[in-house]
Amino acid sequence: MKKSLLLYLFIILLLLNVFTYMYFSKELAFEKNKTAKMESKLKKDVDIANAKLVDANYFSLEKNENAQNYFNPDNATKTIQVEKLIPVVTEKLMDFNSNPKGNPYIGQDQIGANKFIINKVKILNHRWIIADFSDGEYWGEVLIKYFVNDDETVSFETFQSLLYQK
Repeated sequence: MKKSLLLYLFIILLLLNVFTYMYFSKELAFEKNKTAKMESKLKKDVDIANAKLVDANYFSLEKNENAQNYFNPDNATKTIQVEKLIPVVTEKLMDFNSNPKGNPYIGQDQIGANKFIINKVKILNHRWIIADFSDGEYWGEVLIKYFVNDDETVSFETFQSLLYQK
């Protein structure tokens, strides 16, 4: 009786070890497969996001070589670095937000008690800027022409303004 009990316990332990080994080996393969699928999906998502970013930056001075060549022609005696120009133009346009009647390049008169100010600016190329503006209640967008003068000052001209309905 004692021998058969030991034999049964030995067989049960052997089966338990075999099942445990099989479980952990399958789990490891399952986790590797799951990780590989997740990496593949994330790589595709990153590629899609990069493609969207490239499309979004198509109209951008940073990526537009033709617009950059406007500031850096081969025969010019003085060139402007685009990397330094973008923050300068943005800052000069945003400085007009401190005007008591609002930014004059919005193209909209003050409607309520608050003044219109520019919130966000995107320099499209060597001539155009698109900007988002609001007074806290009304929102809109404006297309602005900008010029870099010979004395390296920047001048602006409102081309078109759009105010969204409330």
